[in-house]
Amino acid sequence: MAEEQSGLEERIIIKDQHTKEIDLVNRDPKHINEDVVKVDFEDVIAEPVGTYSFDGVWKTSYTTFTVSKYWCYRLLSAILGIPLAVIWGFLFALISFCHIWAVVPCIKSYVIEIQCISRIYSLCIHTFCDPLFEALAKICGGIKVALRKEV
Repeated sequence: MAEEQSGLEERIIIKDQHTKEIDLVNRDPKHINEDVVKVDFEDVIAEPVGTYSFDGVWKTSYTTFTVSKYWCYRLLSAILGIPLAVIWGFLFALISFCHIWAVVPCIKSYVIEIQCISRIYSLCIHTFCDPLFEALAKICGGIKVALRKEV
């Protein structure tokens, strides 16, 4: 009985990320489009004081704008959403593939090779420059500067 419960818990815990639950209420949980596409009627059309249209025209314009924006978005997403999802999925898969199989190995290879050069460079600097700078420090170490104000 305990083994069955353990197996069931493992199956629940190990979930395939491609079949995870999708939140149909909050569709932007990471807020990536927070300030990009929040365009309302008041953001686009505004009448300053003293130049008002008829109230009926204003209400109808508001309704027309809101409903047409809503349905145009839905229609465009219904027509183009799936093909664009395929294109974006392919593009990000390609980027991931290039990063995993080309970029990171090249960087790792470069770091390994540059470590050897770095050691040789460091050895040369310590061999030739350190004695020079120590000698200069001993020469300049005895210099004393005194400032006097003469009136």
